[in-house]
Amino acid sequence: MQLDHVTLRTSDLEGTREFLEDILGLKIGYRPSFGFPGYWFYNGDQPIVHLIPGDGSTAARNAEGIDHVAFRLDGYLKFREGLELKGIPYSTMDLPKLGERRLFVRTPSGILMELVFREVAGLLPS
Repeated sequence: MQLDHVTLRTSDLEGTREFLEDILGLKIGYRPSFGFPGYWFYNGDQPIVHLIPGDGSTAARNAEGIDHVAFRLDGYLKFREGLELKGIPYSTMDLPKLGERRLFVRTPSGILMELVFREVAGLLPS
């Protein structure tokens, strides 16, 4: 089994679109006409993120829902420097036993994104 895509609902459709394009490098591609606005973002030829409008309401922290979306990327240090240059706040988590470093960022409407960088175990840069 493989995850096909995730649909994000946001009160800031255009700001989140810019974020996904600029920060994650996802590309907008074909989206059927559903009668409401939105975007499909592609990684290669696969639409992996669907973006649709929301009303901005939030769920209680203990409500059922998706907590965050994670993407696997390459180039941790360059990516982190890019966030700093753009003034985008982030937090970090290093998991040396897994050979991973993680960055956590939020979209303009507050959706949590986890960015996972796999490195060679024991050779994580500082």
